[in-house]
Amino acid sequence: MLHWVKLKKLCMKYFSEMRWYTLLLALAFYSVSTWLMLYLADEDGLLQINDFLYWLVVTGSTVGYGDMSPASDAGKLIVALYVIPVGLSIFALVVGRIASWVSYQWKRGARGLKPLNVSNHILIIGWNEKRTDQLLKLLLKEKQDTPDNPDIVLCVRAEIENPRPSEIEFVRVSSFNKDEDMDMACIESASTILIDNPYDDVTMTTALYCSKRNPTAHKVAYFEDEGLVSLLQKHCPEVECTPSVAVEMLAKSAFDPGSSLLHHDLLDVEEGQAQFSVDLPIDTKNLSVEALFIGLKKRYNATFIGFAAADNANKITVNPDFGDEVHPGDKIFYIAVQRINNVDWNEFHS
Repeated sequence: MLHWVKLKKLCMKYFSEMRWYTLLLALAFYSVSTWLMLYLADEDGLLQINDFLYWLVVTGSTVGYGDMSPASDAGKLIVALYVIPVGLSIFALVVGRIASWVSYQWKRGARGLKPLNVSNHILIIGWNEKRTDQLLKLLLKEKQDTPDNPDIVLCVRAEIENPRPSEIEFVRVSSFNKDEDMDMACIESASTILIDNPYDDVTMTTALYCSKRNPTAHKVAYFEDEGLVSLLQKHCPEVECTPSVAVEMLAKSAFDPGSSLLHHDLLDVEEGQAQFSVDLPIDTKNLSVEALFIGLKKRYNATFIGFAAADNANKITVNPDFGDEVHPGDKIFYIAVQRINNVDWNEFHS
């Protein structure tokens, strides 16, 4: 009696943990014991290995095609009292285990606990609730019009789940300055890094860390305090810093009514005109501002507004003179209904 109790406790322990090896051992014992019972019952028609495995799966899962079945009374009893009840239990355990594993993996992904395998993606670091959600919405809209259609990865420290599980990738970390955490978001292979945190000091340290881990990526940092912009650009001049412009828009609208609405329209990609940019290809000749202005308007119904030189991307020349020239590698800014892809630059020289 004591041995039976110990065996019962041992079985309860292994089956309650429901390890994969437990199921495999149970399946192996079930298969071997069934074969031995059929052998003792002289069921020769079911003992060939291929036929046996096929029959056991069909019968044990209660599919029951009926093309193979025991012929003896003993064999029928074995099937009724052992093969079907035990097989159905094991089949249910296997299906339940697989469903549990799939559900666990999905939850890990939704909670941002799985490392990603992406490259040339847009990495957003930080969570500002509605503002970040709006940022994701705009990025998803923007990427539809780009030929490379990059993945978007949101990396947060907040205790949240993926806000857009079917549209973006998601990673949750304990620190934005920890290598093993940020490797989950593939920080070194990101093409663009957007940093927007509720606290400017976190944004500052994160920007410094990102500059070290991925010096070639296009990095943009948002600050509430404009005084930190000059401090960051002193150490990381390649980082594009975006300070809050709410106060400036308020003052501008006081003297020029409608200015805030105009700027909002130019930044909104949902409807109306919006502001875009494109690099002048390296293999293209210099273009005058006059040729660009007239060519964009005439051929693409777009308005040229300025450019940034390739060797000084942080300085934008707005409303330049017609006689100024734009060189290969410079970034051109324009206003249009939608992003212009596949520009034929040779047309601008004619």
